[in-house]
Amino acid sequence: MQLIPAIDLSVGRCVRLYKGRFDEVTHYDVAPTALAKQYSDAGAAWLHVVDLDGARTGTAANAKTISAIIEASSLRVQVGGGLRSLAAVEAQLAAGASRVVIGSLAVREPEQVIDWMARLGPERIVLALDIRYIDGEPMIMTHGWTQASAMSLWQALDRYLEHGLVHLLCTDVDLDGAMQGPNLALYRQCCERYPTLAVQASGGVRDARDLHALATTGAAGAISGRALLEGKLVLEGLDAFLPGQAA
Repeated sequence: MQLIPAIDLSVGRCVRLYKGRFDEVTHYDVAPTALAKQYSDAGAAWLHVVDLDGARTGTAANAKTISAIIEASSLRVQVGGGLRSLAAVEAQLAAGASRVVIGSLAVREPEQVIDWMARLGPERIVLALDIRYIDGEPMIMTHGWTQASAMSLWQALDRYLEHGLVHLLCTDVDLDGAMQGPNLALYRQCCERYPTLAVQASGGVRDARDLHALATTGAAGAISGRALLEGKLVLEGLDAFLPGQAA
């Protein structure tokens, strides 16, 4: 399992939202490019970058910063936030992103996203499906995690796997940014039900113990933003999760 550091961007700055809420934002006094190089130097192979302004408005707002991050480090980067058209997706890939991350659109317009997978190759697309448990079922949340869709995580995955889905990024929204630990049962169930999926666990990672626990679930990656930024997850000693510039 790989540790995938995350950088969330707003107006070109590194920020973190609490449970996805734009009215609960923390700013970090570090340049995104410097942070990316720090992660690269530590041995990370991948970086997860989110254009929060783009996610909010539907228009890429941090493209220059994302391009600078890609140029400043040797990391492979997966980019999400506001990618709602094929042109926007292709622009990110042309700018150097290795993968694009598609969220709510995968629920609202599945045929469109399936078409993108066929055109670009499923390896280039990560489905970001954010869930909240409702009556015991992991239901997909949309519209900035404010609305529950009528689709469960399992229903969505069953459909996309028929079209070659490779990468899933799954967040338990009640744990994102809360520093309460990841939902191990959720990721274990994902990996057991869909053994061909490369599952990226997101939300709740606090420290190295959480990474070791996530590794037992079968997850391919663990995304961490706040814990790294605040020094609670220290990169030194995490060699098992930092493979260097591996493919």
